[in-house]
Amino acid sequence: MTDLKRAARKITFVLFLIQSMASAGFIAAATLNPIAGEELSHRAAWAGVPSATYLLGAALSAYVWGVINERFGRRLGLASGLLLGVIGSGMAFWAIGAASFPVFLAAMALMGFANAAVQLGRFAAAEVNLPHARGRAISNVVIGGTFGSVFGPMLIGPAGAWALSVGSTELGGAYAISLLLFAVGVGVALAGLRPDPRDLGRAVAAQFPESESTAGPLRSIGEILRVPAARVAMLAMILGQMVMVLVMVITSLHMKNHHHGFGDISVVISAHTFGMFAFSIISGRLADKHGRGPIILFGSAALIVACLAATLSPDVLPLGIALFLLGLGWNFCFVGGTTLLADQLSVQERARTQGFNDLLVGSASAIGSLGSGIIFAAVGYEIMALVSAALAVVPFVATLVWFQSQGKAVQSVIQA
Repeated sequence: MTDLKRAARKITFVLFLIQSMASAGFIAAATLNPIAGEELSHRAAWAGVPSATYLLGAALSAYVWGVINERFGRRLGLASGLLLGVIGSGMAFWAIGAASFPVFLAAMALMGFANAAVQLGRFAAAEVNLPHARGRAISNVVIGGTFGSVFGPMLIGPAGAWALSVGSTELGGAYAISLLLFAVGVGVALAGLRPDPRDLGRAVAAQFPESESTAGPLRSIGEILRVPAARVAMLAMILGQMVMVLVMVITSLHMKNHHHGFGDISVVISAHTFGMFAFSIISGRLADKHGRGPIILFGSAALIVACLAATLSPDVLPLGIALFLLGLGWNFCFVGGTTLLADQLSVQERARTQGFNDLLVGSASAIGSLGSGIIFAAVGYEIMALVSAALAVVPFVATLVWFQSQGKAVQSVIQA
């Protein structure tokens, strides 16, 4: 028991380190992707294409990573994903110097593949820990995004200066620093993820068998989706992601149209990223203490309030509060949904189901990114925020219905 706990703590810490480095690399690059898209394509309308390519790459590869993780192990899967990030960053650096938009888009796809592999790391943390500690473990990995959101943008300036000093363009520096961070991540994954989280998770499951919901024969994804708790978990993550992206992506343009400078815009986006990651350690512990459902309910409610608040005023303070709540709601839905889904799966079902889930989450993110501009242009920021609020109602209601069914099930057992 002690050895398993020690190994689980070590694996969780290594996954946190990988998440921190990879997040810094992804955010450093993502900050400049629209600028690179406009410069390389020579079309302002195509500025969002690199980010969309990146998101689609992440969505389409998530299920494949789930299969790879199950067959070859989480260590090799994660290291391979980070290696693709190294290659993609190198291609992006070269493409900027050569002014090649097609190569840059190919690089974005590879970096999307890498991101999908890294995001599945939170499930690896869940499987090596006991059920009562899963929420905490997942949040300890997700909170690595806090370091990425802070240090990623800070690295852009020094990296740009270095790129200029070696005869490249300032824009390429961010991709060079991403390459370095991903390369270090490959080494950390190969050296630190021992024993493999897949094998450790199987040992934990064998020594501490769970409830009947994860026992029995191997289920198809369709059968798992017929489990109410699994549906609630996926809805929380998928729609929570879509709502967050819909509002977040277009807020900076909305502020620019109201004559806010980059300083004001950065304050609002910083408030958003703070809400997304800084409270991960709290959301995970609350999920373990009070259950997954209440965390999802709170997250969904926060998303609804955030979307409604975003319509009130284009000033910095109201938008900053709204975007903070948007990030906080996403975090609670993401951590609560991840933990709830992990609870529903047997050892054999984990990797492919988690990969399928992240395929849907990534697709929702890509749809939200592309759709936000379309809706904004057609009906304006306020209507788009109201549409997003309506979407956030779905996981809220689904969780309430699930709670009601659970209560009836418990009551029937007591009566029997």
